[in-house]
Amino acid sequence: MATAKEHITPELLRKITAGDENAFRSLFDLYKNNLFDYLIGIVKSRQVAEELVMDIFLKLWLGREWIADIEHIEPFIKKVAYNKAIDFLRYAARNQKLQHIIAREMAGEVDRSLEMQLLEKDYQHIIQEAVRQLSPQRRLVYTMSREKGMTHDEIARELNLSIHTVSNHTKEALRSIRGFLSRNNVPVTAFLLYTLQK
Repeated sequence: MATAKEHITPELLRKITAGDENAFRSLFDLYKNNLFDYLIGIVKSRQVAEELVMDIFLKLWLGREWIADIEHIEPFIKKVAYNKAIDFLRYAARNQKLQHIIAREMAGEVDRSLEMQLLEKDYQHIIQEAVRQLSPQRRLVYTMSREKGMTHDEIARELNLSIHTVSNHTKEALRSIRGFLSRNNVPVTAFLLYTLQK
């Protein structure tokens, strides 16, 4: 993942810590392909590698408050990826059904492209419904952050709110959305991918 190293700056990490989704999207774009290649070399499954990449970045986003304190982000992400892959392999070793699915995928017998496209459309509708069920102000703050790419500082100034209030609205919106998705059997990784593609 050395090619991404020159693009990671302390300022980018500080923006992520402050809740800047555009900065986080930059981090995601810089590392996702190399991270995927690294993981597929361990788990031998494209689908599993994709899920692990999403899970890793989801955890980074949810724990973004301490990202600026990480001195070397690249080896940190790689270590997290390695641990995730090993955890998965340990789980797979105890799950025969999962072993069978992976073996079929490795043999080239599984073509999930159309199925996944239909599933992703269903997920998008449910995610949009999750956003609609937020309270008006919480939905406004969340939309300004996600769709307009505004920082917490910018939202606070525009809405005449404190940064603390904006931060709380964002956290509660994400908690509410995750709960809604969980009740509708939508994986949180689908929500992260949806957010990053905006």
